[in-house]
Amino acid sequence: MRAIADICVIPLNGQISVREPVARAHALLREAGLEVALHAYGTNVEGELREVLAAIATIHETLHAEGVARLSTTIKLGTRTDKSQRMQDKVEVVKALLASSPS
Repeated sequence: MRAIADICVIPLNGQISVREPVARAHALLREAGLEVALHAYGTNVEGELREVLAAIATIHETLHAEGVARLSTTIKLGTRTDKSQRMQDKVEVVKALLASSPS
């Protein structure tokens, strides 16, 4: 089953900047073979449901092993059985509506 998820991993390491562990988490999602799209407050991913969930587990296991003592992760996860839909499809539909509506 295909899934689209929005993942936000927040390392609680007492530092103001968390860019290094966040970049590591993003790299782990790419290494998992998922399609990824970084945005300002997280990463959108798509792939097989089991692979998405396994990648999230890998992020936690890896970052903890690399010294991050505490992580807080929010996940929005969507699956469909009625049709196949990709992340880009969802964006394009909204952009088309915006382009066709009067301002």
